[in-house]
Amino acid sequence: MNDHDDINIEADGAEEIGMSEEELEATESREGAKVAKIKKELEACKAERQEYMDGWQRAKADYVNVLTRTEDEKKQAEGKGTVKAAKAFIGVLDSLTRAEAAGEVPEAFQAIAKQIHAAATSLGLAPFGEVGEAFNPEQHEALGQDVVADILLDDTVTAVLEQGWKAGDTVIRAAKVRVGSAS
Repeated sequence: MNDHDDINIEADGAEEIGMSEEELEATESREGAKVAKIKKELEACKAERQEYMDGWQRAKADYVNVLTRTEDEKKQAEGKGTVKAAKAFIGVLDSLTRAEAAGEVPEAFQAIAKQIHAAATSLGLAPFGEVGEAFNPEQHEALGQDVVADILLDDTVTAVLEQGWKAGDTVIRAAKVRVGSAS
């Protein structure tokens, strides 16, 4: 059934109300023009809707990208702040560690020492560099070599001259070490 069939059904009733065939054809023509106009307007609305939808989706994607970029920048800024604070703090930790190892931290300062260690932990600081671990040029600064008899000790840390410090995966200060050489 097409659009004109609807009008023709009505046309059968049009004779009963006294419409001539010319009037009926004129009415059909006007109705056909109205239908064509409405279809054209509908297509324009669909195209406009799609344009708005595409724009909205682009804006949403841009917004998500901005949020992601902002979060990444925030994390980088926090990381830089942690590194800066850690660099200023490492000298205090070194002094405290040496004093504790020598048993030179008075009883009255034990609470302060605990606070300093807690602050280091909250910054994510962790010491590294121990005798026997494999030499890693990304974490260790070799300041000399020691001759070792065992080939298994070649390229291992033989002495730690100054402890290294990390914040997460970031090396704040490389450990200063001596390295074994089985030459």
